[in-house]
Order: sequence, then C-alpha cells, then structure tokens
Amino acid sequence: MSLPFCNVALPVPLRTTFTYGVPGALRDSVQPGSRVLVPFRNKSLVGVVVECVQHAPENTKVREISKVMDFLPALTPKLIELGHWIASYYLAPVGEVFRAMLPPVTELRTERRIVLTASGREAADKEAAATRAPNPQQHAFLLQLRDKAGVIPFSSAAKLGLDDAALQRLRRAGFIEVRESMLGRKAKTQRVIAWKGVAGIVEGDAQAPVFDAKAERVKAALAARGPLPLAQLLRVAEVSRGMIERMLRAGLLESWEERIDPAEDPFDAGYVTPAHELNAEQEGALKLVRARFELGEFGVLLLHGVTGSGKTEVYMRAVQETLARGKTAIILVPEIALTLWIGRQCRAWFGARFEGVAVLHSALSDVERAREWWRVRNGEARVVVGTRSAIFAPLENLGLIIVDEEQESSYKQEETPRYHGRDVGIVRAKMENAAALLGTATPSLETYHHARSGKYELLTLASRVEQRAMASVEIVDLREDFAKTHETGPISASLHAGIQECLAQKTQALVLINRRGYSWSVLCRSCGASVQCENCSISMTHHKQRNRLECHYCGSLKPIPKQCPKCQSKYVYFFGEGSEHLEERLLKEFPGARIARLDRDTARTKRQYQETLGAFASGALDILVGTQMLAKGHDFQRVTLVGVVSADSSLSLPDFRAAERTFQLLTQVAGRAGRGELPGRVLIQTFYPEHYAIQDAVKQDYPAFYERETQFRRVMAYPPFTSLANVIVRDTHLEKAIRWSRQLSEYFSPHDGKGLRILGPAAAPIAKLKKEHRFQFLLKSPKRSLLGKVLSGAMTYLELKEIPETAVLVDMDPLSLM
Repeated sequence: MSLPFCNVALPVPLRTTFTYGVPGALRDSVQPGSRVLVPFRNKSLVGVVVECVQHAPENTKVREISKVMDFLPALTPKLIELGHWIASYYLAPVGEVFRAMLPPVTELRTERRIVLTASGREAADKEAAATRAPNPQQHAFLLQLRDKAGVIPFSSAAKLGLDDAALQRLRRAGFIEVRESMLGRKAKTQRVIAWKGVAGIVEGDAQAPVFDAKAERVKAALAARGPLPLAQLLRVAEVSRGMIERMLRAGLLESWEERIDPAEDPFDAGYVTPAHELNAEQEGALKLVRARFELGEFGVLLLHGVTGSGKTEVYMRAVQETLARGKTAIILVPEIALTLWIGRQCRAWFGARFEGVAVLHSALSDVERAREWWRVRNGEARVVVGTRSAIFAPLENLGLIIVDEEQESSYKQEETPRYHGRDVGIVRAKMENAAALLGTATPSLETYHHARSGKYELLTLASRVEQRAMASVEIVDLREDFAKTHETGPISASLHAGIQECLAQKTQALVLINRRGYSWSVLCRSCGASVQCENCSISMTHHKQRNRLECHYCGSLKPIPKQCPKCQSKYVYFFGEGSEHLEERLLKEFPGARIARLDRDTARTKRQYQETLGAFASGALDILVGTQMLAKGHDFQRVTLVGVVSADSSLSLPDFRAAERTFQLLTQVAGRAGRGELPGRVLIQTFYPEHYAIQDAVKQDYPAFYERETQFRRVMAYPPFTSLANVIVRDTHLEKAIRWSRQLSEYFSPHDGKGLRILGPAAAPIAKLKKEHRFQFLLKSPKRSLLGKVLSGAMTYLELKEIPETAVLVDMDPLSLM
C-alpha cells in the first residue's frame, strides 16, 4: 500500500530525518532507498527516502517531494540498514552518511529498458485470471512484451497503455525488471593481452611447443607481470604487433578491450601476478574459505601471510568460488593505484570476456563514478574493486568481502562520517550473511587479537611462494656509524657500500625515508625559533626545488626567510632530511646511477606515479627513493637491496600506535626485497636499535611483537582491550573553543570513573590546525555500548547548550590522536 508521507535523509549536519508529503502521482514511485528532490529552507536538495509512513509529526508544516530521481531505488534495503548503523555507531548525521553511500548527483544520459523476467514470462503464458497480474490490461502488456523478445524501450510502455504506477506494481510483483544503461561518448579503451597457453598441455610435457626467442620474450613478460596493455607489451617484450597477432591466432594469447580508467594511466607499472599451482599453505587457506562458504553463514577470516606468500592468488580463487555459487564480491584495496591491477587480475582469472568488474574510487570523475555505480546497481557487475567507499557498492546477493592490507590507515575516513572501511565491511558481511576475508602481512593489533581469541578464524601463510627465501634484515646503528665516520647524513657507510654493490651487480635498490621535502624545519641558530605555519601549530617544511616553505597540513606557502622572523638574525639553519634531500645526496655520491624519487611532490598525477614505477619495473632506473608509498603492494623482481633511513622517526610521535606503525612499515618495506630469484637484503638505519618494534621487524616476527605490544596496551588501557573515542572541540576563536570545552567537560565529569575514563580537556597535540584552535578529550571504556551511550548524550547536550555540532568532532575507534 502506498503511504502519504516519507522520512528523507538530507545531506546537512543534523542528526535527524525530515518528513515530506508524497503527491498522489508519485506514491507508487517513492520507496525506501529512492533519491528524491525536496525543498529545504530556500533551496532544493537531493535526499534519500529511508522509510514511508502513514502519519506526519503533529503541529508540523509538511512540504511535498518535488521529484523522484530514479525509477529503481538507488539503495537496497540492506544498505539503508547499514547507513543507520554507521550513523548510530560513529555518531554521524544520517544524511551525510547516505550522501557518502550514494552515487554523485550528476546528469547522465540514460536509456531505460523494460525486461520480462522468468516469472513474467510464466504469467504471460497463463490465462489472465490465473495469474497474479493485477488486471487484464497488465496481462496483455506482459503478452506483448513476451512477443517482442522480452525487451522493449521504457517509453513504449505508455504507448501500450501503462503508466509509471502500473509498471512499479509489475516490478514489485517480480514480472518485469527496469534496466538503465548509460549513453554518451564511447569510452576510450585499450587492448589488453594475456597469456593463454596451449589447451590440454602442461608445461614440461614432451608435446609442449618450443617457442622462438620473440615468443619466449612475450611469454616471459606476461608470466612476470600478468595481463598488459598491447602498447606496453610491445615495448617490454621488444616484438612487433604482427608477432602478437600471430600468437593470438595460434591460441597462445587472449585479448580484450579494457576501458581506460581516467584516474589511471595506460602505461601501467606492471605488478607481478605469477600464475602457479597453490602450495600446501595456500591450498589449506582456500580449503578453510570454502568450508565457510559451505556453512552458508557469516564469518570473518584473517589471512595472515608474510610478504610474497601469494595472498592475491587466494583472493582470486575465493572470488572465483563466490561467483560459481551465484553470488557477488567486493574487493577493497588501500590505494587507488591498485584498483586497475586487481580489476585486470579479475579479467585474467575469470575470462577475457568477463565484463562483470566495476571499479569505484574517488579519483574518478563524477560522471565516471556514477556510471560505474549504476552498472553495479543494475546488476551488470558482479565484482566491485575499489578503495574504502566501494564498501557501499549496491551489490545484491553479496557472498564475499575482501579487505586487502586491512591494517592500512587509508581505510579510515578523516571527515564526516568518520567510518572505517574494514569495520563497515565486517558489519555489512554480517547483515548480508556473507564472508569477510581480511588479508595482510602485518595485522592491526585489534584484528589479530580477535583471531587469537577465536572471534575471527586465523589462516596462516608462513612462507613465500616457490620457496623463495625472506630477505635478510640488518640493523645499522647510527651511533656506531657516527663514532667511526664522524659524519652526519642520511646515508650510512653500510648503506653506501650496499648501493655500490647493487650498481656493480646491475640490480636495483629502494631507499625509503618517511618524510618528504628537503628539510623538516627551518631554525634560527641565534634564538632557536622555528618558522611556524600561521594557520597550524606545526613547523613548515623546506622544499628546495620549489624554493619555498610549505605546510603539509593546510597547504599554505611562504618564501624562504633570509633572516629569522623573530630576532632578525641572519643565521638561519635548515634542519633534518627529507626525500628531496636524500635524492640530492644519492645523486652526488653515485653520479653514474639512474635515480628517481617517488613521493607526493613528484607524483602529483597518476600518470607521473605510473611512469616512475613503470620505469623502475622495466629496469630503466637503478635506485628509487621514496616515502611510505613504496612500502606496500609493489613487486619488483630485481630489487636486492632496501635501505630504510630514519627508521625510528615515528617512534617519537605522541601516539599509542607509534610502535605498531613502525613495525608495520619496516616489515612491509622489508618485503619489497628478494621477491624474485635474486636474494634480498634490508638495511635499517636507526638511533634506537634496542626498541622491540625494530628488533621484531628485523626478525619479521609478528607474534613476538604482538605479545610485547599487547602488554603495553593492556597496562595503559588502550585497544584492543579498551574502546576508545577521540573528541575534538574546535573554533577559529580561541575563547569559544575554551568555553565550549569547559561546557562539554561539565557533561562528561559525572560519568568519569563509572565504567568510563575521561582524559581532558587538554590542548590537542596539533593545537591549531587550518586556523582552528583545538582541545581534546580522550574517552576510554571496556564497554563499547557505554561509550556510545555517553557520546550520544553529549551530542544532545551540545544542542541544549547551543554549541554548533560542527564545532565538535567525535572519532570512534581513532587511528590517530594527533
């Protein structure tokens, strides 16, 4: 029954929905999940219907919906349920949650078609009186639709005497589907080539064909890197287009047209995707995943595998099993750069003509993102690959959610709604009765704690594929290095000798320093003052090539001072080394080497990023310098040395996760060495070699690190033993921020010590950010429900005291306390 009113969530910072009247002509079109255009104050907004109701609130003037945006509801019932959970758990305005879940509001040219379902065909074949069709006119419509091969344009329905309301009734009865396809200019595509081999012949058999040198180069390139764009394959294998065509005709290769992702570059870096038989550990892990599928119920599995252990192969086979059972899958990756690679992996695995992969991430244009989103909603895609927002993909019949590198901080959104993609993925899997597979070499402590306690199922890959040895890891004590050389610099004697050896052997080296820029800060030697950002309480970073100072938080710029701004002394000193400084030193010390740098300054666009990685992967570079973007996901076969400069820099941060982040970074970057047939070596430079995070990273011993770190967390009441919330009060006027912090403290104080510990208010570690003064509360409780209840009360208290909700940031399960 169509109801006269509906509650609509609007993208405004208010924790409520709004009731609107539904005009009679729209009542069959308005359903939970529908996007609608509504009047709000003096403008129109697009919101989402969360429920239809019989009555409006009393003594309230109710305005009416102006327009229904889509024939098919944009959000499924499960996604509406998920949105309400996110709003409740993360204390976010419900309208802003649904805005994050919905596709961009953009004008798309579409073509709607009415498709007869199997139930509709069965109904058409029966007498009108024997069907569930509401009346003979609609039964006649089903007959005509059947006679037109089961598909007609949407506009033809009116000519056959059916209006939108009648079509909605037929759709809800399951007799028809309404599908939309996007129109517009044909998307640019590129031809992708993959190795197919000879059917029925196993490599090594006597019948296996013998290839000439050119064909062997093609085979080797595709075996090492996986499917490649034709232009790149021609360049890497050094063959002609005619050679590729001959191999395609011979059935040795397969090809398909792949749309060029505008956020990517056709000169893909060529990540290694070796195809091999599963080893015993991989087979055991996959067997446990299959067992979960057989149970047909929700469960979380942690795939804990060392770097290079073949986790991706397990992912692909798990997705293959999911599709074979008629279900769909989501694959979350931490970086946009990995989405194209995983999408290509899916096509290579599931067949060249498999079009059911959609890619969703923030670097797509609004139009491209909307196109992909509606492809998923219309059932044209069965696998979705993307970054954290892809967890909201409107897939139905969901069977599997994979979260690769589950510990990555990029899964946590740093603006409202402040959700964690991994945790939302687990909740969605539970709602959809699906399996969640988390994969990593360095699990977050919370995830590993759940696995150890039995809440999650633990799958372990303890060795690399093809029995490759782990890289040897050595500590370079910079205190001893200084005692021997009496020189301070980013390159120790051991690292210098290691790089020289690489150059002599014509292998490659990665050098990681987790700071960009030339120098960390600018200091006055006379008075000791540093040059601070005017908008943030943070030192500005010197960028030599751009000849300026930059704030890495708000983006403000300053010229390099010729004298101290405080005491006017001319003795200005540049302190600390960044990636730009390190690149300059390497160029001086190894003048014949081919060196490049990869950080946010050199990789401003995806093209620059891919070109640099592509050059390194193809052997055009000897040394690659970079920040932590080099630490994960890359598989370079000729890297035999990894050097880590200032490995202990993050240990000094005022954050309880500092040791965990240091261990994860060092372990991940150590995994970049020795991934091919050549042995690898890792040199970790540090002034603090005794720290357990560094010691355990050297041994690549995660269980040992977990035991030590959890002792500290348990004593200090930090996660995973306590639930945590970070509350920031902020304003551009210091007086307001202080007053509101005191008022909020009055609310929190009675709760302190009653199953809840409240720290603060105190100035935040970064006391001023983007012109706003910031004060911090830290709330700890062993009971997550109590924490949520108190914080929910705090939001009501803000409204009572007329404190703007935008002035208070609530971050549940924070990853950073800065």
